[in-house]
Amino acid sequence: MAKGKEKSGRLQVFKGREAKLNRVIFHILALKGPQTIYEISKEVKTQKGLKNTKYTNVNRRVRTLEESGYLEKAGIRSTQAGGQATLYQLTTRAQVALLLSQISPDTFIKEADEDTLIAQLAALILFLEKTDLKDKT
Repeated sequence: MAKGKEKSGRLQVFKGREAKLNRVIFHILALKGPQTIYEISKEVKTQKGLKNTKYTNVNRRVRTLEESGYLEKAGIRSTQAGGQATLYQLTTRAQVALLLSQISPDTFIKEADEDTLIAQLAALILFLEKTDLKDKT
């Protein structure tokens, strides 16, 4: 059976030209906690291969990730210029995406213990029941 786009094993958020920037934004927020877009942009520029990334690109990416449900507003911080800046943090969806991107399904199935597999099975069954995907397969 040929692999289609939906069955390639890689998450959509980590595909395409924005994949590297998405991954870096996720890692920055996972390690440092809630950050402003300016702070995220400064951190992105310290990453190899992203030194010339413009603030506007990070700003657009953060807002797109927020619309997609991967980031959420975590509060507001006062800036040195006297204004207010929104803090962004990872959602549970983003945290799961990061973890799923680090391990292949085959590795998980082969190496997870029985209790972990049972918990995963229960979560998948609940998801299928809520989305009615089992009727489509």
